[in-house]
Amino acid sequence: MQKIKTGHSIALAILLLAASLPAMANDGIDARIDESIRPYADAVAGFIFSSFPVAGVQIPFVLVWLIFAATLFTFYFRFINFRAFKHGFQLVRGDYSDPLAAGEVTHFQALATALSGTVGLGNIAGVAVAVSLGGPGATFWMILAGLLGMSSKFVECTLGVKYRNEYTDGSVSGGPMYYLSKGLAERSEKLKVLGKILAILFAIFCVGGSFGGGNMFQANQSFTQLVSVTGGDASWLADKGWLFGVIVAALVGLVVIGGIQGIARVTSKIVPLMAVIYVTAGVIIIIMNLTEVPAAFASIISGAFSAEGIAGGVVGVLFQGFKRAAFSNEAGIGSAAIAHSAVKTSRPVTEGFVALYEPFIDTVVVCTITALVIIITGTWNPSVDPSQGVALTSAAFESNISWFPWVLTVAVLLFAFSTMISWSYYGLKAWTYLFGESLITDVVYKLLFLFFIVVGSSMQLGSVIDFSDAMIFAMAFPNILGIYFLLPVVRKELDEYWSDYKAGKLKKFGKAANRA
Repeated sequence: MQKIKTGHSIALAILLLAASLPAMANDGIDARIDESIRPYADAVAGFIFSSFPVAGVQIPFVLVWLIFAATLFTFYFRFINFRAFKHGFQLVRGDYSDPLAAGEVTHFQALATALSGTVGLGNIAGVAVAVSLGGPGATFWMILAGLLGMSSKFVECTLGVKYRNEYTDGSVSGGPMYYLSKGLAERSEKLKVLGKILAILFAIFCVGGSFGGGNMFQANQSFTQLVSVTGGDASWLADKGWLFGVIVAALVGLVVIGGIQGIARVTSKIVPLMAVIYVTAGVIIIIMNLTEVPAAFASIISGAFSAEGIAGGVVGVLFQGFKRAAFSNEAGIGSAAIAHSAVKTSRPVTEGFVALYEPFIDTVVVCTITALVIIITGTWNPSVDPSQGVALTSAAFESNISWFPWVLTVAVLLFAFSTMISWSYYGLKAWTYLFGESLITDVVYKLLFLFFIVVGSSMQLGSVIDFSDAMIFAMAFPNILGIYFLLPVVRKELDEYWSDYKAGKLKKFGKAANRA
């Protein structure tokens, strides 16, 4: 009954707030807001994405921070990204899932929720831009970065479960906020203050990122694609962004009111569906151009190490590939650990194994298929406008399937919707960490989140979105810094579990128990 009342309150507030947006947009208020915020947004983004030159290419420090950590974790845990890949699948399948363990969702549902937050417009638009600016060789480095990122996901998701809060009503709260504060305090008294500071910084960055990159950007780009396939400027929807936003906000609201269990139920259905739709279309294009595949792979390998005509040469190619992978799968950002923390398990490291599949599916599978389609169809364009990535991917598919823009529109809408509901959960957990767990704080955050969906659909607030994107990647600094201190904790969890696994001491459940 309480959830129904909350739902009614949220729906009424969104309708009232949205009613004023068309007039505000027509009055140019969005432009004025953008102008007033732009200097501050540029300053923050400039700091977060500060770079240094290498072979004539400006390399953002945050990218080096993420890739270095992923490489270190891979070696420190002796290539766990490959060693535990098979066992991770067994866990996703439910072979070792204890239904009585603390938590709210299954291993598969946790993975689906986390994937829905990363598999999105970056896989469609970002890859097209990366291949265009870095050439086919960027795909090689993108795949390598995705494989390394699997180790980062393993570490942060293991810690997310290890230090989560478990409440008497069965709900849980976890993520970097908790393992930074609790984990570092556990290591030593001297690290306690540092852990608390890092946790608060992470939570602030996460809330900011949830409103922009995880919300407004998704709403804005999905509305733009819908308008494009329905007639562009002549479309009846062209000036109805607010209406689109209200509809999407209502749908998102219906899901997020149910908490992580409601989100997991939806994402566990949407993620496989959208993956099948998009990947199937990509595979069809590849099959239709099967004779071009060997040449495409040859250009990927050769282009990775001999980049003629690419700004910055090989360094420029490597940068584009690593950048796309890091910005797509968010390994090291810490966001996914919030979703994975809700899993039903008594062994934290099991969710680390499951999380290995997130960068693999997001980057190694989905991003690579996009790249292959663009390379095979020859639509990559070195002079591409970075904001036209979706259009470039659409053109690549359309060159073989004339009606594909409609399929892409469905994929974009599903990607955007699933990303929004996942980021609503990430932002909510960071919000309640800062302001406390209560019905009021819960409702206030959800109201704000849903309102920003309408704002993102109906107003052009580029500076706000840029600021929020910077917040997402700012999360990597406190997250990875804290993780360095907690690596021995993860090593201990891994060694104990792996010993039991190899000795056959783990109990199997369900069909796996019958097979045994």
